[in-house]
Amino acid sequence: MATGERRGDLFDEACPTRHLLDRIGDKWTSMVVKVLTDAHPHEVRFAEVRRRAPGISKKMLSATLRSLERDGLVTRRVEDSVPPRVHYGLTGLGLSLGGPLAVLREWAETNMAEIDRHGQLWDAGRG
Repeated sequence: MATGERRGDLFDEACPTRHLLDRIGDKWTSMVVKVLTDAHPHEVRFAEVRRRAPGISKKMLSATLRSLERDGLVTRRVEDSVPPRVHYGLTGLGLSLGGPLAVLREWAETNMAEIDRHGQLWDAGRG
């Protein structure tokens, strides 16, 4: 840990958890990691990742994959063909992120209906 980082202090700008959430806290990153986790140990082509993550644009998928590759979570392999075929897979580090994201998905699936219900009641009381 770098000097000045305080582990577990989300209020500290240097907190590793805060940095991680900034990097992976959007829905597309979670979906892409899930697609690649489900495919592991195989690679997935760009179009297949897009098919398995409905609603993502080509531009957003490209940016998400580039960010994950930059952070060492995803590998990118270009097959020398016409047109070039690009394959993506998870690194060991990326694969290790699949478990925590699965726990978060399980929590969401268990609790989102109740959270939505509370939100509707709160909104109704404000209306």
